Amino acid sequence: MSVAQGRLRAAFTTGDAEHLQEVDAALTRMDELIEETLSVARSGTQVEDPYEVPLVELASEAWTVVETGDATYETVGDRTLQVDPARAKQLFENLYRNAIEHGREDVHIRVGPCDSGFFVADDGPGIPEDECDEVLEQGYSGSEDGSGLGLAIVRAIADAHGWQVAVTESEDGGARFEFTRGG
Repeated sequence: MSVAQGRLRAAFTTGDAEHLQEVDAALTRMDELIEETLSVARSGTQVEDPYEVPLVELASEAWTVVETGDATYETVGDRTLQVDPARAKQLFENLYRNAIEHGREDVHIRVGPCDSGFFVADDGPGIPEDECDEVLEQGYSGSEDGSGLGLAIVRAIADAHGWQVAVTESEDGGARFEFTRGG
């Protein structure tokens, strides 16, 4: 907000329209933060009326709404999950965005079943072992521009579905998020 206000004052003072572009960028960022915060609030603590949806379907639908650039993804195997599809799709969207934002432009993401659940893995730079638990906490961000909400939303959605989340290293050295039924 302070960036937008400062740039707006500068635009009035100097008449330079370039400041208005920065105001627009700051307002867009604020809108993103508000949406992410509302998403955390809406996530709730339980999923009401879940139904079976193929993992491949959830992963594919989420991929179509994320700006992926040169990134690629594949599904390996399949499994049917008992989910709230809209919330589960958001979990995949956030994981994809995270891999793309923190990986290379051409990061490759794999989605598939694992023992009593599913995984989302990438071939990006990975997550340092001592940060694997922290990345799911609200407010944690590995980038200067991050809100620290993306993976916190993933955890909230997983919790609402009764899934345990484990963050490990993928077979390609990137990050791997495993979602399994709680004990």
